[in-house]
Amino acid sequence: MTDVQLGMPQLPPPDYPADVRARLEADADEVIARYPDSRSALLPLLHLVQAEEGHVTRTGMRFCAEKLGLTTAEVTAVATFYTMYRRKPGGDYQVGVCTNTLCAVLGGDAIFDTLKRHLGVGNGETTGDGKVTLEHIECNAACDYAPVVMVNWEFFDNQTPESALRLVDDLRAGRPVEPTRGAPLCTYKETARILAGFPDQRPGAVEASGGAGPASLVGLRLARGETGPARVGPPRGEPPQDERPPEHPSSHDAPQPTSASDPEHPSGPVTEEGEG
Repeated sequence: MTDVQLGMPQLPPPDYPADVRARLEADADEVIARYPDSRSALLPLLHLVQAEEGHVTRTGMRFCAEKLGLTTAEVTAVATFYTMYRRKPGGDYQVGVCTNTLCAVLGGDAIFDTLKRHLGVGNGETTGDGKVTLEHIECNAACDYAPVVMVNWEFFDNQTPESALRLVDDLRAGRPVEPTRGAPLCTYKETARILAGFPDQRPGAVEASGGAGPASLVGLRLARGETGPARVGPPRGEPPQDERPPEHPSSHDAPQPTSASDPEHPSGPVTEEGEG
């Protein structure tokens, strides 16, 4: 028979301080007004409360439930389903290492193991200085540039264990860090507020953007029935003849070719379609 532990029921979460509550109320009303059905605003509201404390607290879920006329159980069900919502305090920078198949065989597993040893943390854990939370991610949707690391959902392409070490050391030291593609890097709380739907006020952030990789664009053309090259992916380090390389490579990208990112498991050459 399973042991049953009895104890006091969990008390209701405390409310936000009055000034914080008033500020969040105004922001929440702006978000809710965008939707014909108020409960559709739950996802951005969860990002909003996450921007306040760095994770979704019981107080934050209570706030969302009250604003949307939902039960706390309904809000909890959503907050625990999506991995972008933290359930415990984390660092200023969430470093996600893709360990799905392609990134893994090209060095993602080696990168993740190296960072765990270097930072002294496991999956989902945060460094003692509160700077970095490390996690493995199933897919960063950037296979063209594998292995890929994301920091607060911004791309760092073609990584190696060495480049990833330099990346986290720079984050912890407060040195400038520039993503390969996308907007300039900001803290996790600032990212959460942007995901809640509020404009990014930093100069140049809106203009910055990141496009798909060359292999993705070739695949798109083939899917449309357009004439494309036989090779669906260039040799690592060589852009296709009809594609330009990324315009803004990050100083934290690894030198190409990156098949050496995991010396024990080299990727081997890219082959033409139909070749073994």
